[in-house]
Amino acid sequence: MSVLEPSQINLSGAAKTKDDAIAEAAAILVAAGAVTGDYLEYMLQREATVSTYMGNFLAIPHGTNEGKDTILASALSFVRYDEALDWGGEEVRFVVGIAGKEGGHMEILTKIAIVFSDEDEVARLLAAGSADEVLEILGDINE
Repeated sequence: MSVLEPSQINLSGAAKTKDDAIAEAAAILVAAGAVTGDYLEYMLQREATVSTYMGNFLAIPHGTNEGKDTILASALSFVRYDEALDWGGEEVRFVVGIAGKEGGHMEILTKIAIVFSDEDEVARLLAAGSADEVLEILGDINE
């Protein structure tokens, strides 16, 4: 199974707050069968401990180690927002939720970080018109 399917990409997120955005990202992971409903609580705990803001409009919320039993499979959720969210004083337009089974999230995180470190790629993601276009920009995320 791929970690990111078109059904896990939302190009018009509805959340207006950081916590709502984390819930939106978690709901996609639940719907994908990657995590149980309890995973959201561990994502919120992680965010309360350390900000998951990464720079270039990106936040990558994920659960704490205590929540690893709620992860059923490695997966991503990708939500883009038309208006920037306030993420602890930083502007966020992309929320990429991560569930990593057995440590599988580190490699995924690295791939995402590489794409988002390139401002041209971020601009392409802001302009992307479809989930397939997002997958194309993210490149080898599913490999």
